[in-house]
Amino acid sequence: MRNVIVLSLLLLLNMHHVISAPKGVTASLSAKWSMTPFLLETSEFIGEDGNEKFWQFVDTVKELTVYKQGESVRSYYNLILKKAGQFLTDLQVNLLRFALALRSYSPAVQAFQQIASDEPPPEACPAFISIHGQHGCSTKDLKKLLKAAAGRPKPYLYNKDHTYPGFNKTDVPIVILYAEIGTKKFTSFHKVLSEKAGEGTLIYVLRHFVANPKPKKMLLSGYGVELAIKSTEYKAVDDTKVKDSGANAEEDNKDEVQGFVFGTLKKSHPELEEQLVELRRHLLESTNDMVPLKVWEMQDLSVQAAARIMSVPKFDALKLMRDLSQNFPSKARSLTRVAVKQEMRKEIEENQKRLGESIGVHPGDGELFINGLHIDLDIHNPFSILDILRGEARVLEGLHNLGIKGEHQGKLLRLPVNAVDDSYALDIRHPAIMWINDIENDPVYRNWPSGVQELLRATFPGVIRQIRHNLFNLVLFLDPVREESVELVKLAELFYKHKIPLRIGFVFVVDTKEEIDGFSDAGVGFFRLLNYIADEYDLSQALMSMVSVIEGGETLSVDTISAYLKRKFPKAKAERILGVESEYDDKRQDGALFYKKSGLGSLPLALFNGVPLSPDEMDPDELETLILQRIMDTTTTFQRAVFMGQLTEDSNVVDHLMEQANVVPRMNPLILSTDRKYLDFTSKPVVDDWDDTTIHASTSLRVGVIDNPSGKPSDDNTVLYRAIWASLLTQKNKAAAEFVQKLLREESSQLLQKGTKMKDLLMQGMDRDAFEKKFNTLEVDFIRSQQLFCRDVLKLSPGQQAVISNGRILGPFEEQEEFTVEDFQLLEKITLSSSAEKVKAKVKLMGMKAKHASDLVMKVDALLTAAPKGEVRRDVHFIKDSHSVLRLSPRENEVFYDVVAIVDPLTREAQKMSPLLIVLSQVVNVRLQVFMNCRAKLSEMPLKSFYRFVLESDVNFLANNTVSPGPVARFMELPESPLLTLIMITPESWMVQAVSSPHDLDNIHLQEVNGVVTAEYELEHLLLEGHCFDLSTGQPPRGLQFTLGMSRDPLMYDTIVMANLGYFQLKANPGAWTLKLRKGRSEDIYQILTHDGTDSPADAGDVLVVLNSFHSKIVKVRVQKKADKMNEDLLSENSESKGIWDSIARCLKPTSKDDGEKKKEDVLNIFSVASGHLYERFLRIMMLSVLRHTKTPVKFWFLKNYLSPSFKETIAHMAEKYGFQYELVQYKWPRWLHQQTEKQRIIWGYKILFLDVLFPLAVDKIIFVDADQIVRADLKDLRDFDLEGAPYGYTPFCDSRREMEGYRFWKSGYWASHLGHRKYHISALYVVDLKKFRKIAAGDRLRGQYQALSQDPNSLSNLDQDLPNNMIHQVAIKSLPQEWMWCETWCDDTSKVSAKTIDLCNNPKTKEPKLTAAARIVPEWVEYDNEIKQLLGRVRDEL
Repeated sequence: MRNVIVLSLLLLLNMHHVISAPKGVTASLSAKWSMTPFLLETSEFIGEDGNEKFWQFVDTVKELTVYKQGESVRSYYNLILKKAGQFLTDLQVNLLRFALALRSYSPAVQAFQQIASDEPPPEACPAFISIHGQHGCSTKDLKKLLKAAAGRPKPYLYNKDHTYPGFNKTDVPIVILYAEIGTKKFTSFHKVLSEKAGEGTLIYVLRHFVANPKPKKMLLSGYGVELAIKSTEYKAVDDTKVKDSGANAEEDNKDEVQGFVFGTLKKSHPELEEQLVELRRHLLESTNDMVPLKVWEMQDLSVQAAARIMSVPKFDALKLMRDLSQNFPSKARSLTRVAVKQEMRKEIEENQKRLGESIGVHPGDGELFINGLHIDLDIHNPFSILDILRGEARVLEGLHNLGIKGEHQGKLLRLPVNAVDDSYALDIRHPAIMWINDIENDPVYRNWPSGVQELLRATFPGVIRQIRHNLFNLVLFLDPVREESVELVKLAELFYKHKIPLRIGFVFVVDTKEEIDGFSDAGVGFFRLLNYIADEYDLSQALMSMVSVIEGGETLSVDTISAYLKRKFPKAKAERILGVESEYDDKRQDGALFYKKSGLGSLPLALFNGVPLSPDEMDPDELETLILQRIMDTTTTFQRAVFMGQLTEDSNVVDHLMEQANVVPRMNPLILSTDRKYLDFTSKPVVDDWDDTTIHASTSLRVGVIDNPSGKPSDDNTVLYRAIWASLLTQKNKAAAEFVQKLLREESSQLLQKGTKMKDLLMQGMDRDAFEKKFNTLEVDFIRSQQLFCRDVLKLSPGQQAVISNGRILGPFEEQEEFTVEDFQLLEKITLSSSAEKVKAKVKLMGMKAKHASDLVMKVDALLTAAPKGEVRRDVHFIKDSHSVLRLSPRENEVFYDVVAIVDPLTREAQKMSPLLIVLSQVVNVRLQVFMNCRAKLSEMPLKSFYRFVLESDVNFLANNTVSPGPVARFMELPESPLLTLIMITPESWMVQAVSSPHDLDNIHLQEVNGVVTAEYELEHLLLEGHCFDLSTGQPPRGLQFTLGMSRDPLMYDTIVMANLGYFQLKANPGAWTLKLRKGRSEDIYQILTHDGTDSPADAGDVLVVLNSFHSKIVKVRVQKKADKMNEDLLSENSESKGIWDSIARCLKPTSKDDGEKKKEDVLNIFSVASGHLYERFLRIMMLSVLRHTKTPVKFWFLKNYLSPSFKETIAHMAEKYGFQYELVQYKWPRWLHQQTEKQRIIWGYKILFLDVLFPLAVDKIIFVDADQIVRADLKDLRDFDLEGAPYGYTPFCDSRREMEGYRFWKSGYWASHLGHRKYHISALYVVDLKKFRKIAAGDRLRGQYQALSQDPNSLSNLDQDLPNNMIHQVAIKSLPQEWMWCETWCDDTSKVSAKTIDLCNNPKTKEPKLTAAARIVPEWVEYDNEIKQLLGRVRDEL
């Protein structure tokens, strides 16, 4: 029956419709460089796992390219994956497939290719070597080139270079091989070089180099394409006909439309294929109902979309979400008919309330979590998500291999194993510290309030609260004889005198020898004198005495101490106080012992609440401020503790401080260092053939021993080792420990050397038979296997010592280095508190046997603490999940990722997140939860655009097994009535431009198009961003210029530093680049001191930056003025005017002139922006009108970002015909500046926000002229107009056309009160004095105000003119005479005669189309238009 209906429908359609090609839009984005081979990208992927793996893979694929010729591309691709699979797990192979589909490692390969081209390569060389700057094409050249290599400078090696593993010698030549791995030529070089590198005669470095890259373009993915619906209130579409490209659409006809499944119908009725296409088209037209919805119909759209998604089978739900969000304008009406259950609304509300309280997520927000890690989609893109997936894979596979699955995986992953990231503190509850005051008990503080609640009382900022508790403790470790001690003691006295709430203690480190007395050592004498005064009087008196003893200006000596004692205490007996039999020598050794055991660095030292101050902070002049600042900072911590109830009135504050996780009994940098190495316990067992030899040394500590003899093991020299092992394997804990200690004593080894038998050394309580049996059967090979383990796994030389704690390797130790009992205690404390205790608690819940549980704790601890430390993992769960949470279960017994998405299905986030989740579930095994975070009561359409996210999970192949051209954004089901504009939404660091499309991509109207609108874009540049600061002032050096280039072309791009964040940006591409200060004033006044994020050492003069990925590259540069230029100003009047400016984005070089040699030219600089064919048509006419009215040479500056390919192709011909210069400038909207999403508002932003950095410093004045303007006067007059000190001049809006009074918005409300007596100015024409503009930092002020106002979507409705008018009080505007801007909408007809420029303003009353208005208002416009049409016609004929 159904077939009959279909056929009758088809017959009807055939009567009424002529079959036409399907319409749509496709957009693609290609890299600027040629396609890179999959094999090379795979090697880079494997290289991320370590240098050794990279070289093992290279050896495995030595001559793989021979298969390339004989097999299909698909077979060769599968062969590469098979070879890679030898070094990767199944999960990692899936990630490799994803990386190859993304071409994620293509920039890394291309960077080496670029470095090779900079060498440059010798001609006709498929591979070549470079030895200290000289090249060779064959292995035969090697010997000759190596001979004199030592005399030539060594080449620079980059961080990502692949160096063959060998001896780490620095005195041998470096040989760089540029070759394509897998080729025969590579193999012949590799064989020779790897042998020589293994012998240690050279350092062998490999860089990718493809001799003849295929010219085929490489299509990229990982970006979004938006078709936004434009307002057609004012008709602004060009009527020039465009020749169609004839491209056809590859359609997905398998989907269902209004109940008809076209994939099935086509199979059943292949003879009706054309008619079925037409039926599908007809049905789509009827469903794509674009009639606007009423407000009451919009209210529930979000919840209705969620209900629709939740109603389909869960495996189709994500695809439906993608379809609804990405095609929403045409799906909206169908959603209004969806019924929503009350239970669903209620569940969404309950979950939203919980999410708001727990993680601060509000209705409508979109959030993504992978294994609890928050993935901010504004920052992250598929390339960074791939990196996260790779990092997580190591931990997930580790846990999986250890048998941890299901819920336990998530619980262990979320453990905060690096909780102690504070500064470590030393326990200050030690008797060796002499406290000179006690805030809690000393009478001097008795009037202070004693309640800790006082901490919460409000005070003025900067006031230190005086509370009777030892909240702040300063301990000074001093050697009284040293000069630095004097100032520190004086500082302590100052704090004490001024009643700063600081408990002060001293540890005096003096000679500890018994025979030394106060008459022979000044330090000992001082210590005894101090004890005497403290005993006779009190400690505070002793402090005063300490100051006066050492205040005399002389250094502390035995004589000064004796003289002081006689003067101050004439009755005291010096012998009794200072002599050998002194009664005041108590605790002299304690101080030195405490200092030694503490592991602290060199004296003098200070601890604030136990935390050591760094040597830099010990300067007495700085210390006072620093301690007071620490008191202020620590007060906040105490306030939190009191508020949370952790610190109460009954608490002992010092005990509370010393019980924190960061307090340790000893400071050992080796143990506390954050730079740590770990063993991998998750691969197949390494030591399973060694029986358990651990001793339980405490309730939470097992100790085991691995032998690493210094010589070759034999029966004679391993007696001691074997005896220790035999006792550990056969005896009980206590007996084994005592016996091992006995064996390790000197006398035991002497007895054994003299011939004493081992059995004679056995102790009482030991199982003698078991010991002897084991001892006599232990073979030397057993010891040898341990020595090999130490060598190969722990990387220890024979005889070297190390300690391994839960997989963490500490060592190897230096010969004299000690690892004491205190160090073991510290290590135990650190390991337990930072991770092991937490892991143990979770493992306990698994209910395992004690032995297995202990092993698991060790292995999991090693795995989790070795993982890179990221942000905190969130535990996101929902109260209820029956109606509002889409759940997909993972495949069982496989590693899985826990993915939680919170998203409103009708938001921009859903447009991006739904395809991302689909691809994610194809790439890896996921447990997925998607919560429908719907907004209630919508008052406007939630989405006004069609969207595609270009992303694939694997490389796609065509039916003939060749690689498909690549990923493309396809819009095939679009309604024909709306006017659309195409916007590319790419990762932050990408600069893309349209390179091919005959259509107007700013105004796509499918009703007027036959076939498919194709748009081809190119990734023109990868951005290098940076922040620059002057070290002397801490401020950004405004106007400083940087250049970027390569060794053969050092000045390719340049830029200016902004005052906002010291920001600068430069265009680059994969390769090695050199960043320099621009020659001229920048280089004369400034020098680069240090830099971060670069690829050269921080203090190197040449700043080298390697771009080798699609990720953003951000560098930090610190500069300083040269000593003789301290008073110079970069932006002073004699500012730089020489040197050619290659522009921030030069496209085609105009005829270059050496400005340095000639007087500054008299040039009119005109700036304009345009987007879409109509405005480009206006722009050409505006240019012609400017040129017709001036004799001054003109240079036009155009914003390249939005110009069409056809304009960029023809502008050069126009420049040649009319004799003007031009330059295309380009600037990427900085990531830190609030982003606009609407194309028109972005263009408005470019008109005003970047004037200080778009043009070179040599341009003094620039005139902005709107594209739709016609000029009737010489703009030279405007350039030379006196702005009277203002940075720019604008024309005010006309007041003369009375009938428009009701439309003059600036005459009432906000604008009337804000402007006062000032006028509201129009932004269609303005002149900018760039020198003044930069001098007063106008650009930075405008960006600052924009940042504040733009957060409100209702502000700055006309961004380009509202912003300067809003800032009129801070950045003055000079009002230009009215005749400089005439516009029919606002000005009366009588004033038109004197008009110097005519602007085609939109008329809000008549809404007359632009083209009609232009021909009617400006008679000469038609002439100009025809002249340019003729020129363009000739150009097209020539092409």
